[in-house]
Amino acid sequence: MKTCLLSGATALALGGCAYEPTPLPVIAVQLDPADSAVSSTIAYQDPLAGYTYRGPTGPRDWRTVNEEQSEAN
Repeated sequence: MKTCLLSGATALALGGCAYEPTPLPVIAVQLDPADSAVSSTIAYQDPLAGYTYRGPTGPRDWRTVNEEQSEAN
């Protein structure tokens, strides 16, 4: 455990003392000044539209409920 911690700390210390940092790529050439994408406006949609409350109707006999939901019906 100490060896892993020591080797990780050494790698970070040596990486911080690097002579020359890696230059970032020039992305100004890659950017397209004229955005030719066609987009449509997005209208708000209520996430709860069409929701109906289905609360418990009360305790019922489980045999009757099973019979009503069986594939035979």
